[in-house]
Amino acid sequence: MLRAGIVGLPNVGKSTLFNAVVANAKAQAANYPFCTIEPNVGTVAVPDDRLNVLTGISKSVETIPARVEFVDIAGLVKGASQGEGLGNKFLANIREVDAIVHVVRCFENDDIIHVAGSVDPVRDIEVINLELGLADLDQIDRRLERVRKQARSNKEAQQEVEVLERLSSALNEGKSARQVQLSEEDEALIKTLGLLSRKPVIYACNVSEEDLATGNEWVEQVRSVAAQEDAQVVVISAQVESELVELPEEDRADFLESLGVEEGGLRSLIRATYSLLGLQTYFTTGPKETRAWTIKIGSLAPQAAGVIHTDFERGFIRAETVAYKDLVEHGSMGAAKEKGLVRSEGKEYVVQDGDVLLFRFNV
Repeated sequence: MLRAGIVGLPNVGKSTLFNAVVANAKAQAANYPFCTIEPNVGTVAVPDDRLNVLTGISKSVETIPARVEFVDIAGLVKGASQGEGLGNKFLANIREVDAIVHVVRCFENDDIIHVAGSVDPVRDIEVINLELGLADLDQIDRRLERVRKQARSNKEAQQEVEVLERLSSALNEGKSARQVQLSEEDEALIKTLGLLSRKPVIYACNVSEEDLATGNEWVEQVRSVAAQEDAQVVVISAQVESELVELPEEDRADFLESLGVEEGGLRSLIRATYSLLGLQTYFTTGPKETRAWTIKIGSLAPQAAGVIHTDFERGFIRAETVAYKDLVEHGSMGAAKEKGLVRSEGKEYVVQDGDVLLFRFNV
């Protein structure tokens, strides 16, 4: 399951957002730092309107969406890399996620205390990024100390030293590790380090309800920072998300429309996360269940089958494949077959977003 860690300074709206997007979450939201001590974890269904359409076509008994796990990590502060505010514990939680959702305060509210006394998203981003970078530098330095001794007689260790020194240099210049271009081979050498500042980042600009549709000056500042880092930006309102949770499902679209937006924060966050990580969805459907599966863009058919079960990948024979739009247009698998739209694809087939697949395999 995809894991996204929600991070940021204290009192920027992390736990409020978490509570809203994970409807059954029990994270406490309060107006003081370190309200969240242990990371709160909750899973949410990936919103995808195509699922219900396929369920209707197949008359499926069960509909199973893909899921994303959100981890609400306690607020980081200046000095976290040195243990301030239980920083080391919180940083360890971030190492375990696939992507970081960095919540940045882009709203003014005198009733909600800012730890630095004023709203300045660029400064806040720099504080968090500095702490992540310092934690990475410490880890890299310790690794370099060990691997330099091995490099005297080991070519792989020599290559690792070169990669680590490049990363160290970038971090010392105030850059993040993700701004360093590395080959797949280089990536493999440092994978076990779990570098914090190399993780993909989405900046979630938490704005007031009034600014949700248009953004504001602070949002533009965040976009400028993100452009330099190849990061994504999503404009959300934890306040609006909290109100959405209280509304019946059928009233939510009208509420969002009244604010001038088409989708809620959950859809925006998940869409941005999928884009950032290069993910897409394929479907399996039948009378028993219709289900969404998450795979990397560019995955071959056997790899897609392996997401269901490793035996499917090992014994893969072929995949019966039809595009979602073709299946919906003709109303049934039988009708799509009559039109020649259901194909038999082999091991080299690159699965496309929205493909509806039936795998044939040997046990």
